[in-house]
Amino acid sequence: MTHTRIYLLIVASVLAISTLLSSCIEDGFTTLSSDYLAFNRDTVAFDTVITLQGTATKQMVVYNRSPKQISISSIKVAGLATKGHFFINVDGMRGDEFHNVEIRGNDSIYIFIEARLDEMEQDEPTYIEDRIEFETNGMSQKVTLTAWGQDVVRIVGDTIGTDTRFTANKPYLIYDTLFVAEDATLTIDAGATLLFHDKAALRCAGTMLANGTAEGPITFRGDRLDHVVGEISFDIMSGQWGGVIFTPPTMGNVLKHVIMKGSSIGMHCSNDDSDTTHCALKLINCVLTNSASSCLVAQTCYVQAIGTEFSDAAEGVAYFAGGRVMMSQCTFANYYLFKVPKEPILNVFDVEYEDGSIGKLKAYFDNCILYGLASEINNKGDLEGFDVYLRYCMLRSNGTDDNHFINCVWRADSLNMPFLTVRDDYYFDYRLRNESDAIGKGNPDLCPPEARFDRYGNDRQSGASGAVDLGAYVWVPQTEE
Repeated sequence: MTHTRIYLLIVASVLAISTLLSSCIEDGFTTLSSDYLAFNRDTVAFDTVITLQGTATKQMVVYNRSPKQISISSIKVAGLATKGHFFINVDGMRGDEFHNVEIRGNDSIYIFIEARLDEMEQDEPTYIEDRIEFETNGMSQKVTLTAWGQDVVRIVGDTIGTDTRFTANKPYLIYDTLFVAEDATLTIDAGATLLFHDKAALRCAGTMLANGTAEGPITFRGDRLDHVVGEISFDIMSGQWGGVIFTPPTMGNVLKHVIMKGSSIGMHCSNDDSDTTHCALKLINCVLTNSASSCLVAQTCYVQAIGTEFSDAAEGVAYFAGGRVMMSQCTFANYYLFKVPKEPILNVFDVEYEDGSIGKLKAYFDNCILYGLASEINNKGDLEGFDVYLRYCMLRSNGTDDNHFINCVWRADSLNMPFLTVRDDYYFDYRLRNESDAIGKGNPDLCPPEARFDRYGNDRQSGASGAVDLGAYVWVPQTEE
């Protein structure tokens, strides 16, 4: 075969391939009004948006179902919102309006949406609505944009030096560290919400009185109020903010119906363990959950918890070193989402001081549940030599009673989850399932009057037998659904 013939064959092949490709790709533009756009959603809804603060980015998809290209003559935000603004991003450009945006046949583009809302000048959330308008081949289409704007009280690195009250009127957004000085008392009303920005914390050397109720719990959480992805809320994300630290000479802190979630270090309390007659921290019907380290750490102080849930931590759920601890009707559970916890759920230690003396931990856990993906207690459950006692407690491990484990329920629910929690579905609820071995196994004589009602208002004394359920929650029968 001559070079000329080879050259002609190559040219012919190239022309044939070009013809084939051009027949597969339709470069013409449709001008038919029947070739309209399609969207993956008709509404882009933002959750509660803190005013004067940018939002997370939402996205939507615009489809061209036609085999021909389509030119969108106009994409714009209508500008109907009078208390804020929505911004869109098309082809990497952020703005309010775009022209002659092309989509190839049977293809799609993404539009990204953000919002920034003005102050609403009222306590309650305010509904904001706008829309994205599309003009294509003389036909108009729209996608609705919605948000709830919430004003907040902003606190930046402040010190509370005198008695102060936080109300439930509007949330408090805390940046850096809010410090409660030694001689000051911070009182928090029922229904109040404290939002903490990234790494922000609350440090208290004085006194905190959080007066939540079953109907109006107090919330400590990060300031991300949107969703991680889809319907998965930031509520399941740990490490969003610092934590709450009670430091010497703090004393007399009482927290009722406080829900604290998503912190980095959880709640810490330390003081002088020579004073075991005065309670440094008392928790009643609280929830400390989802910490990037531990939910509660107490060192050389008197700490009491009643009807409280400690759940889901990257490390042990609770650490107690020295001092005095009284835990009644509490649930210690660990099904932390982002890794399988390796440290025990409950950790108890004596403290050795520099002079060689020992600060003994004196601890009672009554009518409690210790359950989860890790072992229940450090030292492989051997408490010989410790002044630590678990009375009428439920554990997953296979063990036997001794001088430190008294009338406990062993190898409980070994084949079934005792809680309503479904970890694989990102659902964490530590109330009792119908089949749980914790039902009716508590000693009512170890249930203090303050524990009579759980945080949902259910009565522990409502059972006909007089027995109480173990853990923080009264069992309420669930339907099959």
